[in-house]
Amino acid sequence: MNQLPLFVTIRGKPVILLGEGDAADAKRRLIERAGGVCVDESDPEARLAFVAIEDTEEASIVAAHLKKRGRLVNVVDQPELCDFTTPAIVDRDPLLIAVGTGGASAGLAKMVRQAIERILPARLGELALRLQSARNQMRARWSDGPTRRRQLDTALAPGGLLDPLDPDSADRVNEWLEAAEQTPASGVVLVELSSPDPEELTLRTARLLGQADHVYVDGPIGDDLVNRARADAVRHSGAPETEIPSGLVIHLRLRHGSVHD
Repeated sequence: MNQLPLFVTIRGKPVILLGEGDAADAKRRLIERAGGVCVDESDPEARLAFVAIEDTEEASIVAAHLKKRGRLVNVVDQPELCDFTTPAIVDRDPLLIAVGTGGASAGLAKMVRQAIERILPARLGELALRLQSARNQMRARWSDGPTRRRQLDTALAPGGLLDPLDPDSADRVNEWLEAAEQTPASGVVLVELSSPDPEELTLRTARLLGQADHVYVDGPIGDDLVNRARADAVRHSGAPETEIPSGLVIHLRLRHGSVHD
């Protein structure tokens, strides 16, 4: 990754906005939509700054001045001057999906956002809020963290009671909590890959990697594929040994004869 994706809380906080015109108006709407307060560069409390000045030379000078004062700066249409960029946003509050290209193509990010908008139900944010409200009930039902996570993964899987793509999933949170014990995946699952290309992952393998607690990388399999696993899944080199860790363990290896150049 060339950038670290972050969600920054700016509600009630000052954010510098410099410039006039359509671009500045768009940044103002974005800042205020997130609860920020637009201020000028004299505000000592502001840590983020947006520069929407049409003259590129002037914008560059202003950005350099702001950076010297310790501000993180976004300069409209000049990604090489940006400390951060603003993504295309899919808003299912409190669920947010940010699509960014590091300034390479705002048009591409927009088209990807529109594709995601067509897929996700309008009530997806309601599902997130109901799961948030049910945290204490989930902890009481499944006191062990990994078990609780696997139960939730099972419910959120395609066809599960809480399938995120089902517009009525938010109405079934209580039903899920009261249902009979689920049987989420656990133990060792051997996944023989026909190719190390992450684009050729099957839906089943992608789902297992998304649920894995441990991933054993057995052979010449690149990070591009392994990184499809959960970010906090523990990575291991080689095949699983005699003592297998608890939870869902994925053993990745290339099928004999697979091309891996």
